[in-house]
Amino acid sequence: MTTYVISVPGTFTVNVGQETRAEFIRALRPADPRHTHLGHDEDLDILTVNDDGTFTARVTIDADSGPEAEREARGYAEAALDAVGLDRNDAPLGPAVITGIDSDE
Repeated sequence: MTTYVISVPGTFTVNVGQETRAEFIRALRPADPRHTHLGHDEDLDILTVNDDGTFTARVTIDADSGPEAEREARGYAEAALDAVGLDRNDAPLGPAVITGIDSDE
């Protein structure tokens, strides 16, 4: 099993206030990349939101392969969006990509 740091891009197509963003971050928090060496060293934020509504959620996933980690990360981000009341039309996600692989070195 390997720990992957995965970036999941998306776009808020509705106005998402600070409170909803904070709830989204709380929903993502258990998979915070800062809990890994890579996330801590690179100072990775769990959520970055741009002025145009695009965002990137960064999560850690333990998986046997990169493709499995990417699928799980996307599912995790979708579940976090659901938890704050946003559906796939409110915040469509792009393809998840591996940002890094955590190591103990």
